[in-house]
Amino acid sequence: MNPTSPLIHVVDDDDGVRAALALLIGSVGLRVTGWPHPQAFVDGFDREAIGAIVLDVRMPGLSGLAVIDLLREQGADQPVIVLTGHGTVELCRRAFKSGAAEFLEKPVDDERLLDAIQQAVRAHVQLRRREAAGREARERHARLSAREREVLALVVEGLTNKEIGRALDLSPRTVETHRAHLIEKLEVPTLAQMIRRYAALVDEDAGRRDP
Repeated sequence: MNPTSPLIHVVDDDDGVRAALALLIGSVGLRVTGWPHPQAFVDGFDREAIGAIVLDVRMPGLSGLAVIDLLREQGADQPVIVLTGHGTVELCRRAFKSGAAEFLEKPVDDERLLDAIQQAVRAHVQLRRREAAGREARERHARLSAREREVLALVVEGLTNKEIGRALDLSPRTVETHRAHLIEKLEVPTLAQMIRRYAALVDEDAGRRDP
């Protein structure tokens, strides 16, 4: 199995349940690893990997909800699917408030669990892609000169080349040159994509300059 494919963590102190869940999850081609001890999981799992966590609520040492809280405090972003054999409305509310992606009662329906896991993995892939795109955008934005950032800010506002030239005391040809450099450095093929990807960074840049 591809070691870079999504990895599902099953955290449950019941050996039989953990083995059964691992067999079920593996049947749809997902990698899975089991953890009998919640603290060992918190200390040892790979936070960089794409995947999801299937987590029992009632375990010795750390409860499932305490595990979720620790993961969030430590910056882990993998979606968590909570399983419990003693579901209550209050427990469900607390789980979602802690950031659980799904809350399922044991004995869990196989198809429902697999659907929840696959949805969680898709959501995690999308999250990581957005984060990667954001990092790339920040890196490209950081390559701009001070003048290019000024031009970009006015482009995002919707000003024409002539209006930008008047605002910055530049000729329209110089403005056009700067815009060409922006497209090259920011690696965007169209004006619309430039505005969509960099409007938020322009606002952040302006906020840092404000006294």
